[in-house]
Amino acid sequence: MTKTKIAVVGAGLIGLSTAVCISESIPGCRVTVIADRLSPNTTSDVAAGILIPHVYPDTPIHQQKQWFRETFDYLSEICNSSQVSEAGVHLISGWQVFKTIPEEKTPFWSDVVLGFRTMTEKEMKKFPQHKFGQAFTTFKCDCQPYLLWLKKRLKENGGHVHARKIEDMWELHSDYDIIVNCSGLGSRKLMHDREIYPIRGQVLKVHAPWIRHFIRDGDGLTYIYPGIRDVTLGGTRQKDDWNLSPDPNTSKGILSRCCALEPSLRAAQDIKVRVGLRPTRSAVRLQKEVLVRGGAKLPVIHNYGHGGGGFSVHQGTAREATQLIKECVAELEMSRHKPKL
Repeated sequence: MTKTKIAVVGAGLIGLSTAVCISESIPGCRVTVIADRLSPNTTSDVAAGILIPHVYPDTPIHQQKQWFRETFDYLSEICNSSQVSEAGVHLISGWQVFKTIPEEKTPFWSDVVLGFRTMTEKEMKKFPQHKFGQAFTTFKCDCQPYLLWLKKRLKENGGHVHARKIEDMWELHSDYDIIVNCSGLGSRKLMHDREIYPIRGQVLKVHAPWIRHFIRDGDGLTYIYPGIRDVTLGGTRQKDDWNLSPDPNTSKGILSRCCALEPSLRAAQDIKVRVGLRPTRSAVRLQKEVLVRGGAKLPVIHNYGHGGGGFSVHQGTAREATQLIKECVAELEMSRHKPKL
């Protein structure tokens, strides 16, 4: 039986998690991840890695919730396994606080996270500038260990990772049967998708081991997310800004805002600045497309445009993409066994 050869373009969180999902769900296929940038130089390496959903305006809420629930349950399984230390996944409790009382006091994902509740008056005394708060427990992935763990799992399943810049999907036509497009912002050029754009994020990674709880301002701009090795302080949301150079004034502003939420951060040490460009669309592009050129056909499954919410939904979207790939594999098998007249 001929093995179906599948190329996944993109080696960030979405590319690697999709590749692993394919390798575990579709027997008899060869999966190769191809990307010009590998960890630690991907956008995913800069991300905070916490599971608090970002809302996609043009994706149905029930679909977003399903993706989030599947991802949350998947990380729960990892957390209850012997691999949790290597994967860099851990449960984290904390607070989301608001300067004005939100219209929606209970977000759509409240019954997916653990122990979601409204904060008490006593708890709110820690945040005198805020009027309302929510407390809950969720997961955080330390990004570099998690990406390395995914890459290791892919290789254990017989997959491969190649560093190579793709200028045109048709470059892969002669070597692969199916292409999975997880190229993020690269899809502006590869797929001529003008709906995807960058939202620049600048964060600080600091040494502050006494910080054990996350704190997030309700507007999502100021956040403190403790990880296993460091604490991520953020952040910025600069639309259509392609600048990857750190801005010192922005760093000062981030530290100042985070210290207003947690004054003890003034003692933080070993401050590193990181910048990433979130690949943003109004809806995640998760669909099947067949490219045609000169009579030749190239099946492509798209899974990109997760913006700032990739970690929250990565496993859910990987599973949905894998289902589309299964359909393509079945179609290829049928065409291979079709009698020639």
